[in-house]
Amino acid sequence: MIISRGRRFIFVHIPKTGGTALSLALEARAMKDDILIGDTPKARARRGRLKGVKAQGRLWKHSTLADISGLVSDAEVADFFTLALVRNPWDRAVSYYHWLRAQSFAHPAVGLAKSQGFSGFLNHPQTQTSLRLWPAAAYLRDRHGAERASLFLRLEHLETDLAPFETHLGFRLTPLARVNESARVADWRGYYSDADAALLADLCAEDVARFRYRFDDAVAPRG
Repeated sequence: MIISRGRRFIFVHIPKTGGTALSLALEARAMKDDILIGDTPKARARRGRLKGVKAQGRLWKHSTLADISGLVSDAEVADFFTLALVRNPWDRAVSYYHWLRAQSFAHPAVGLAKSQGFSGFLNHPQTQTSLRLWPAAAYLRDRHGAERASLFLRLEHLETDLAPFETHLGFRLTPLARVNESARVADWRGYYSDADAALLADLCAEDVARFRYRFDDAVAPRG
């Protein structure tokens, strides 16, 4: 999550979409008053600035627009250039599964991923509920429930999709470095049976339709 009053933008970091690379690129050009929330070097260095700040929700790497109400005003949320990255849902689910399996903290999703193969993880009610309730738009809704997205960037088409944001900033961000790549086969299709591929299409139907993703899309960079 990055909030820049100087450049009038809010970057919302949706989990497992390649957002760390964009965060680092923005952080490299950060203004002194930018609010950086996460685990990147400058975000950690500026963490003290959030001490005592009261917001509607949790202030962390993957805060939603609704969460940061109180840290930013309704007018800022409405007027700033607000963006997030999205990713092919079939690829994202595999990346999420492998990321969870590498974690050591106590969380039901971590325990589930470590105890199940990918199919078992995907078919578990806990995973299905999470995927169904959290399409990309849910992260870009303000505290009143209105979507405020100025731009969604598709990870697979990042260089072209970034153009409107780069115009807003007045400088280029690409090419971005690859970071947080998971140890997995890049081609997600081998993880899915026909039934599981159809299930994921149903669970993520909103994002599949909105961003025109397909199961057989070209393989994107891992992360």
